[in-house]
Amino acid sequence: MGVPDFQSLMLPVLKTAAGGGEVRIRDVVDILADEFALTDEERAHLVPSKQQTTFGNRVSWAKSYLSKAGLVEPTRRAHFRITETGRQVLNSPPEKITIRFLEQFPSFKGFRDGEAGTAEAAEVVLSVAESPLTPDEVMRQAHLRIEASLAEEILQRVRSGTPAFFEKTVVRLLITMGYGGSVTELDKALVGKSGDDGVDGIIDQDPLGLDRVYVQAKRYADGNTVGAGAIRDFFGSLNLFKATKGLFVTTSAFTTSARETADRLGTRIVLIDGIQLAKLMIRHEVGCRIEETLHIKRVDEDFFE
Repeated sequence: MGVPDFQSLMLPVLKTAAGGGEVRIRDVVDILADEFALTDEERAHLVPSKQQTTFGNRVSWAKSYLSKAGLVEPTRRAHFRITETGRQVLNSPPEKITIRFLEQFPSFKGFRDGEAGTAEAAEVVLSVAESPLTPDEVMRQAHLRIEASLAEEILQRVRSGTPAFFEKTVVRLLITMGYGGSVTELDKALVGKSGDDGVDGIIDQDPLGLDRVYVQAKRYADGNTVGAGAIRDFFGSLNLFKATKGLFVTTSAFTTSARETADRLGTRIVLIDGIQLAKLMIRHEVGCRIEETLHIKRVDEDFFE
């Protein structure tokens, strides 16, 4: 069945609160988890912040929206109770309580009108109303789509550059990740040239240079995959340097046989394909930068204790 969306939880949350007196949100989460027969894995699944379970997060959002409509009200920290308006709804309950259903209540309509202060905000409010996702989940989904588009653009830019630019980009990324020295020493790590014995870069694995990682960077077009032969050639180059660690980076992808070959060889060789490369560049802000930061905040219960 999976974890229900937060709008599907609104009516169950209201019914759970109708038992009499105040209820604790943690208890409601447990009761509804049993009611929906969630598996242990579904109960334990966390939101990206790791601060709350996905199910608990959705129950909290359902309660929050019911509160905005005046169907429940907070009593004390992490506790709430059903209101008279909420009981009236349950006297003739709908098949499902949704955001559209809650818009009949003046307090909720005022809340929604306040959210939609601008045309842009109104579009977001509408998208949340029509989506099974909670508002923070909508933001995270949008963030994933933005990063996927950015990764594709970064990869296209890297592919369109020169082989020398690609090699420098890979070494710069590794230095930014904490390998080697500073960016000012980037040129020292680049060794790719005629007679380089198949190695494009040499990076210190630790600040003292006690161990080194040898790098091979292949700028290939999409669809021009790296095969097992290229991995064996790189392995031979590593043996010439008596190296114990190698990193093979490409803008395309590796064949299954290439990955199997890398796993079988005696020297540790890590393979990074184009998709992984773009994700690492985004994570470490190489070739991109932060344009805007959005913070998701919630009530500090300790403040109101």
